[in-house]
Amino acid sequence: MSFGSRAHVAMQAYGPLCVGIDPHAHLLQEWGLEDSVDGLDRFAATCVEAFAGKVAFVKPQSAFFERFGAAGVAILERTLQDLRHTGTLTILDVKRGDIGSTAGAYADAYLDDDAPMAADAITVSPYLGFGSLTPFFAAAEKNDAGVFVLAFTSNPEAIRYQAATTSSGMSVGDEVLVELGHANEGADPMGSFGAVIGATVAHLDTQRLEFNGPILVPGYGAQGGTVDDLRRLFGTVTDQIVPSTSRDVLSKGPDVTALRAAAAATNDALSLL
Repeated sequence: MSFGSRAHVAMQAYGPLCVGIDPHAHLLQEWGLEDSVDGLDRFAATCVEAFAGKVAFVKPQSAFFERFGAAGVAILERTLQDLRHTGTLTILDVKRGDIGSTAGAYADAYLDDDAPMAADAITVSPYLGFGSLTPFFAAAEKNDAGVFVLAFTSNPEAIRYQAATTSSGMSVGDEVLVELGHANEGADPMGSFGAVIGATVAHLDTQRLEFNGPILVPGYGAQGGTVDDLRRLFGTVTDQIVPSTSRDVLSKGPDVTALRAAAAATNDALSLL
């Protein structure tokens, strides 16, 4: 099954929520863990136990593993592998973007089904040109994986660049969405190539959102995004959105039952869309 098909099945089974796995130093401390490789290991293992087969998506942020060097990357690899075939899909947040053979190497590292760090999907940056993402799309198609392209992100400084008008008369972000529409053309029930659009974005051209792919929505929950924001921004395509939150759920840890309950409560709130 393609990533788009698997994402659709997972959302139907578990709801749309994506739980971000972001082992900040202060969060490790809140869980009573040391800011160390051992603390990271226990944190990641607890997240797998809590969320595998309970939510549709988890989104490990690679940087919080990489900061511990090779040992942290090894824990990230094991976390991704432990989540495979559980029904919960992994979106590895790496925001890669490069050209030619380098882009191809990144794609192989994260999207090849036999790679140690294989994920169901990754995030990428289009700011070397949308065409530079071709190796990521090719690897995703080959391995039934997914790609989420930055379009309109939730950080306030992004709007200066992402809303800038191009020679076509469209904004940079809108051009990303148009290109995603071409990439997903004919896919059913949903394409495998998605966009990253923040829950705190001021406004969107709703017509551009009909690109037949999933929409990863950071900024929901503790960062200020609400169900009303999701309804306002994505009213015509709410069945495609994957709202992502980290702190609202992870703050309930390290108790596995409490983590699962928090995720379930968040999914219940999202059912009002």
